[in-house]
Amino acid sequence: MEFKNTWETYSQKQVKEVDLFCNDYRNFLDEGKTERECVDVIVNEIETKGYREVSRIIAEKGKISTGDKVYAVCMDKTVAMYHIGKRPLEEGMNILGAHIDSPRLDIKQNPLYEDSGIAYLDTHYYGGIKKYQWVTIPLALHGVVVKKDGTTVLINVGEKEDDPVFFVSDLLIHLAEEQLQKKAAKVIEGEALDLIIGSRPFVFDQKEKTEEEKKEAAKDAVKKGILNILKETYDIEEEDFISAELEVVPAGKSREAGFDRSMIMGYGQDDRVCAYTSYRAILDMTEIPERTACCLLVDKEEIGSVGATGMHSRFFENTTAEIMNLSGNYNDLILRRCLANSLMLSSDVSAAFDPSYASSFEKKNAAFMGNGMVFNKFTGSRGKSGSNDANAEYIALIRKVLDDQNVNFQTSELGKVDVGGGGTIAYILSLYGMNVIDCGVAVLNMHAPWEVTSKADIYETKRGYEAFLKHAGL
Repeated sequence: MEFKNTWETYSQKQVKEVDLFCNDYRNFLDEGKTERECVDVIVNEIETKGYREVSRIIAEKGKISTGDKVYAVCMDKTVAMYHIGKRPLEEGMNILGAHIDSPRLDIKQNPLYEDSGIAYLDTHYYGGIKKYQWVTIPLALHGVVVKKDGTTVLINVGEKEDDPVFFVSDLLIHLAEEQLQKKAAKVIEGEALDLIIGSRPFVFDQKEKTEEEKKEAAKDAVKKGILNILKETYDIEEEDFISAELEVVPAGKSREAGFDRSMIMGYGQDDRVCAYTSYRAILDMTEIPERTACCLLVDKEEIGSVGATGMHSRFFENTTAEIMNLSGNYNDLILRRCLANSLMLSSDVSAAFDPSYASSFEKKNAAFMGNGMVFNKFTGSRGKSGSNDANAEYIALIRKVLDDQNVNFQTSELGKVDVGGGGTIAYILSLYGMNVIDCGVAVLNMHAPWEVTSKADIYETKRGYEAFLKHAGL
């Protein structure tokens, strides 16, 4: 069984459509490098397209009816969108679920220190990374600092042309003989991923100071200089790091890749490529769907979907209950029927076949760049451990929907049996008894600072999500 290269099926008009869509996608990647930024970008856009916030409707004692477009946000890191369909919610929804967190470095709560005339921020990496990939590259700092009075200070440094950038140092090759004997996992240790943020000592007024006072003033002068900058620029103190969420991400914009500009290289495409195609698919629906369409974009997938903003939380279930209540038809049994009767695409990326590392893949069951959206019947690792494993009847339903709409797709496993594996949010939603399957875009360099996708795969995935929302379960 072979799958077509999607580029070979496109007309010139379709190629232009692919480029236009992917230009918008690149803008999303550049503006949304953290979960909070993603939610902010999405909410700003969907409100211009008629989406109303559920909490406001509740406060205004309003109602929800067929055709309404509503959304809810959890702690500025998770967002759920609903386009209410013609059929009762009890019959189920068509759900697209993706995650908007990505591997990165997080700043610790007591991070600032000076050593040998260099100022650092101490970090703790987030998600699965190859630590050696994060050294010697330009890095940016994004996030929020929340002061004791409740004031929130936004931080975004390293993205503008005239911004400074930050970096993690590495040992020069001339002195690295011992380092190069280590295994890749140990070449760079986690505690060595500290961010260099300055080296200029703060200059104090030396007049009328004793020698002891001068000596004390010179102690940690670089750190004091950084604190002075933070105070002048953001009006924050060192103690404010305790209530901060600051993320270190690759600095710079996403780029087109290849002479033919057929690919996109950018940070955070796992899983913002599926998040973008998902929310655009529901946002671009012009007609009222038969079954209610839902797009759920969550946090914390990279560390197990835990916490209040992860898929394990009750946010999605609670929001659906609120929507039912605002529709005038809620009880616990109807909610359970709705969730059990729903159909879901767990929208997450898959590993693209890499000829340079062919021994890690089983070629017949690998995803190829340019062959369309990817379906993974199961993920997990070593004997499908931790996998959802979609049933054959549901896969047949999805095949028919996509074939009827001429969507190019392929199937894949995540590498060879016993080589590795991974997980998604699919198994969590399947606990409600709904049909779920993993699908998304094939990615090269997954979890690296710069990941690569095919424009054709991105476009076909969006088309596939639209087809699913409109036609699945009918």
